[in-house]
Amino acid sequence: MKRVDVLLVGAGVMSATLGQLLLLLDPSLSIMMVERLGRVASESSHALNNAGTGHAGYCELNYTPQRVDGTVDISRALAINSAYEISLQFWSYLVESGMLPEPQRFINPICHQSFVWGEQNVEFLKKRFEALHAHHLFAEMEYSEDHEVLRQWMPLVMEGRDAGQKVAATQVKHGTDVDFGVLTRNLVKAMGRFEKFELLLSHSVTGMKRHSDASWHVRIRDNHTRKISTVSAGFVFLGAGGGALPLLQKSGIPESAGYGGFPVSGQWLICKNPDVVNRHRSKVYGKAPMGAPPMSVPHLDTRMIDGRPALLFGPFASITTKFLKEGSVLDLFSSLKKDNLKPMLSVARDNMDLTRYLITEAFRSHKERVASLKDFYANAREEDWKLESAGQRVQIIKGCNVKGGRLEFGTEIVSAGDGTLAALLGASPGASVSVKAMLAVIERCFDSRMQMSDWKEKLRKIIPSYGVSLDQNPDLLRQVRAKNLESLGLARRSA
Repeated sequence: MKRVDVLLVGAGVMSATLGQLLLLLDPSLSIMMVERLGRVASESSHALNNAGTGHAGYCELNYTPQRVDGTVDISRALAINSAYEISLQFWSYLVESGMLPEPQRFINPICHQSFVWGEQNVEFLKKRFEALHAHHLFAEMEYSEDHEVLRQWMPLVMEGRDAGQKVAATQVKHGTDVDFGVLTRNLVKAMGRFEKFELLLSHSVTGMKRHSDASWHVRIRDNHTRKISTVSAGFVFLGAGGGALPLLQKSGIPESAGYGGFPVSGQWLICKNPDVVNRHRSKVYGKAPMGAPPMSVPHLDTRMIDGRPALLFGPFASITTKFLKEGSVLDLFSSLKKDNLKPMLSVARDNMDLTRYLITEAFRSHKERVASLKDFYANAREEDWKLESAGQRVQIIKGCNVKGGRLEFGTEIVSAGDGTLAALLGASPGASVSVKAMLAVIERCFDSRMQMSDWKEKLRKIIPSYGVSLDQNPDLLRQVRAKNLESLGLARRSA
């Protein structure tokens, strides 16, 4: 039986980030990464299957909900922004260390903008701006209701728009576009430099069992030969996107009880016509329709995909029973267990409006989807846009005493009490906060190493703000943000 210190299940950005961090902290660790598909970053980390913005809370209006009293809650935007700065610090360190390639291969500067129309929405955006702009994390945000100014910020969006329409927008110039597929593949490539790292593609985990010595015996199937082998691992991380929940259930840890998943699929309208693409260089986010899940916030989005620019609009949500894009229609049904049946049924009962919305979205015609696009780009032509599938998201369902179950749209780490196994569930903001999420896994599951070794000191060298709250320390924020922009070439390329 092969023995490893760490087994990473899933070759996405989460597993790659955790593996790279652990190898930097202790190069002697033996780490195996198992991926059921034939290529790294083929599911949620692929450029077409995630939001790709480098979520920082600059433009995503669903991160700043309006309270009953009319004020805007910015707490989540602050948390996401400071978390994204941690990701940028990590990537900067890896670029400077030669472990990642030229930064323009995976990250590029682009304006992050929010755009709304109508009196009520304009009032909301102004309140949002005033609340965010007062905080040092968002001090560089700009606001305007002037059509002439907005024509300079977002010419394609303002083209053909009624001059009398009430509109407003915010903008942050140092936003980013991230190709998480390229980033993940290069993280895994960098891990390959370490002697005790092993990557198994086209292999699936079929079962796991914890033994008395606290190790995990994990059964792995070669998808080509169908041969089954067993690996003994001291620590297991389930970073398989939508596939993490079924694997967590296979583990049988008590902490997994009551968890379920609500799968949502998505689609993009994509334009590659250079005459259109070259006239829009920003990410413009609007407000989601009533009843829509957060992943359906409409945005007209410049995206670099494998080095080539494209323009995306959407995503258009759709109902599905798959947990992965290349999964099975039986995924949802096979996830139903005695301990999560009540929460799952409760959420189904209480979210009928959401279900109806998803079914309606699934049956929209191309003409209807382009009509939604025209809210952002009035002169859009149907023939310039084609529909492509986006990734799968599995939103968290948890048991609760009041309703029996609740649906959540964030991310959550579920770990065994002894720290020998952890899983990441949920979706947004996902990849953008991968470094902070994986630091949380290390702190929770490698606590003894953190307390007894020099890991904390190493982390401070890799991530200068480690252990300090950036949303409470404006001077440190200015330092790390300036360094990140310089190290990743973002300041020079956006000038």
